[in-house]
Amino acid sequence: MNQEERIKAIVDYLKLNGKISMDDICSIYKVSYDTARRDLVKMETDDLIVRVRGGAILPSMTKQINSYKERLTDAENKRSIAVAATSLIHDGDYLLLDTGTTTQYIAEFLTTVDNVIVTNSIDIAAVLCDKPQTNIHLLGGVLNTWHRYAHGPRTIEMLQDIKVDKLFLGTCGISPEGLFAPTEEEAYTKREMIKRANQVILLADGAKFEKQLFHRVCPFDAIDILITDVEPKAPFGKIFDDCEIRVIVAST
Repeated sequence: MNQEERIKAIVDYLKLNGKISMDDICSIYKVSYDTARRDLVKMETDDLIVRVRGGAILPSMTKQINSYKERLTDAENKRSIAVAATSLIHDGDYLLLDTGTTTQYIAEFLTTVDNVIVTNSIDIAAVLCDKPQTNIHLLGGVLNTWHRYAHGPRTIEMLQDIKVDKLFLGTCGISPEGLFAPTEEEAYTKREMIKRANQVILLADGAKFEKQLFHRVCPFDAIDILITDVEPKAPFGKIFDDCEIRVIVAST
């Protein structure tokens, strides 16, 4: 087994066990202590692990979030989630669309009429401009040019003046503790959105699970429906059952 194969095996081991020691590496992969140390040094350099006394663990925080345009690529699973989401929308519904690639696909696939739609995403607003049967409200505030959404005190103030039937909420990370966001302003905006909706529908593909960022948005009891592309694995299945969250697995 070469180093590349060994590193992949070590990552797989960490996903199952949470931690690996130097002795484990030497014993499992039949290598010397020096070889095990070199493997961990390379893995740490590549941000695959965090070294701790006597071994390594997986990073607990996801630090880098791709740009909005990068996340639009290779998105067949997100399209499937969006199709399932649009089946929950009825003529005349008042909707709040969080910023995100999956919610943008909802805007593209929307076929209902007489909807009032509020969003802080300039891309979603642009898509909805081609749907004259909708009434569009674009939230103001400070523009995040990397992720292309408005945030800040003005955004929160405008949200506090509305009430909608359904919120379609995106997330960058899900851990057993709830939903997470990469920035404080995004977390605050999502929290206010949740308060303004009668029903909160979370959209999350399988890649979002087991990703914890610095800012927690909310616990799971704030969510009514989850639409995803994979059957939730332990411990999430039980958590969703305990919180009485309806789970919809979109077909691809």
